[in-house]
Amino acid sequence: MDITPHLPALQVVVPLLAAPLVLLLRPRGLAWAGATSVAVLSFCIALSMAVDVAQGAHFRYAMGGWEAPYGIELSIGAFSALVLLIVSGAAAFSLLAARHSVDRQIEDERQPLFYAAWLLALAGLAGIAVSADAFNIFVFMEISSLASYVLIAGGPDRRALPSVFKYLIMGTIGATFYLIGIGLVYMMTGTLNLADMEARIGDVTDVKPIMVAAGFITIGLALKAAVFPLHVWLPNAYTHAPHMITVFLAACATKVAIYVLIRFDFFVFQANLPGHHLQFSFFLLPLALLGILVASAVAMFEGNLKRLLATSSVAQIGYIILGASFLTEAGLTASAVHLFNHALAKGGLFLAVACLACHYRDLRLDQLAGAARNMPLTAAAMVVSGFSLIGIPGTAGFISKWLLISAALDEGPYAWVLVAIILASSLMALVYIWRILETLYFRPAMTAPEQPGEAPLPLLGVTLIVALANIGFGLFPQFPLSLSSAAAELLLRHTL
Repeated sequence: MDITPHLPALQVVVPLLAAPLVLLLRPRGLAWAGATSVAVLSFCIALSMAVDVAQGAHFRYAMGGWEAPYGIELSIGAFSALVLLIVSGAAAFSLLAARHSVDRQIEDERQPLFYAAWLLALAGLAGIAVSADAFNIFVFMEISSLASYVLIAGGPDRRALPSVFKYLIMGTIGATFYLIGIGLVYMMTGTLNLADMEARIGDVTDVKPIMVAAGFITIGLALKAAVFPLHVWLPNAYTHAPHMITVFLAACATKVAIYVLIRFDFFVFQANLPGHHLQFSFFLLPLALLGILVASAVAMFEGNLKRLLATSSVAQIGYIILGASFLTEAGLTASAVHLFNHALAKGGLFLAVACLACHYRDLRLDQLAGAARNMPLTAAAMVVSGFSLIGIPGTAGFISKWLLISAALDEGPYAWVLVAIILASSLMALVYIWRILETLYFRPAMTAPEQPGEAPLPLLGVTLIVALANIGFGLFPQFPLSLSSAAAELLLRHTL
C-alpha cells in the first residue's frame, strides 16, 4: 500500500496521537525515546514531501473524503513544505540532543508530561503549516501555543512563570485578533477554505469589512511572530525556558506565524483588494527596519547569553519581514531562505548554549570567560553558527543576506538606504557575536566549570551536526533555494 498520498495527514496525526501514549511511558528515559522517535518520523515525512515538492509535486488531502470547500483540506506546496521541514527538523534534532539537559532540569515524574506537551507543540505547528482552512489554522495555533506555555514554564527557573504569563496574554490577544479577522471574512464570504475565500472575496461589493479583517489578522499574526514592536514577550520567554525548549521554539515557532501572515496576505488579501499590497509594504517595511536596528543595538549591550541571542532573533525576524515587504520574487525568495537559514544558525547557537549550561549554571557573559579552554568543540560550534548569523561567506546566513541585499538593490531610489541598514545591522551582529567569542576565547576565567570537559556526546554531536549544516547549506544551498524560489513564484502568482 502506497502511503504517500496520506503523508500530509500523518504529519499531524502521528505526533498528535503519540502525545497521550508518551504519558504512559514512566520509566526514566522511555518517554524521551518515544517522543524522539515520533519527532524523527515526523522529520522523515516532511523531508519526503519536501523532496517531492522540490520536483514539482503538490500535495492535497481531503480529511474524511470530504472535498473542499465543504470538508477540511490539507495542502502542501513549496512554502509549506519548507516550513514543515524547519518545524519537524527543529523538533527532531532538539529532542535527539535533549535527554541530558531535560534530566537536569525536569523531575523524573514530570518528564512524560513534558515530552507529551512537546509532541503537542510539534503537532500544532505542523498542523498550521499543512492546513488550508483558516479556522483550523486557529485551532492548531492554540494547540501549539498552549503546549508552548507549558513547556516554557516547565523548567526549574521560577522567572519563567511571569515570562510565560506575558507570553500567554500577548499570544491570546494575537489569537483573538486573528479570530476576529477570520470571522469578518467568513461573514462576507461564507467560507473558511483559503482557496475558496480567495475566489469569493473578488465578488464582495463592500470591501470595508475585509479591509478591517486584514488589519486584525495582520496585527494578530505579527504579535505571534514577535514583529517589532510587538516582540516584548519573546526575550524573557526564550531566556527563562528550559534550554532545549529554547532551541526548539527559537528555530521554528515565530517562523510559522510569519508563514501564516505571508501566506494569508498574498493568497487572500493582495489578490483581491486594490492597493492592499502597498498598505502591506508601507506598514511592515518600517517596522522591519526598526526591528533590525533596535534589536541589534540592544543585543550589543546585553550581558546574559540567552537573552542576547533571544533579542537578536527580533532583528532576524526583521530581515524576513523586510524581504516579504519588497513584494518581489527576489525579496520573497530571500525571506523564505532566511526562514530556513536562521533556524540553522539560531538552533546551532542555542544548542551551544545548552552545552555550556551543562557545566556553567550562570550564563552571564562574565561568568563564561575562558570557557573555550574547557569546551573547545562547543566554542567552535558557537563560532560557526555565529558566523552564519552574521552572514560570513561560506555559511548559510551569507546566502540569505546576499539575496536580501540583491532584492533591496531593485527597490529604486531608496535601495542604498536599505542596503546600508542591512550592512550596518550585520556589523552590529558582528559586534555582539564577537563579544561572545572574545569572552569564551580570550578572557581569563573568572569561575571554574562544575566539571571539566565537553557536554555529553549526544548533545555535543547534534550541536556539531547543526553547526556543520550551516556550512553545508552555505556551500550547497540548492535545496532550500529551490523550495524558496518556488514559494516566491507561487505567492506572486496569486497577486497578479
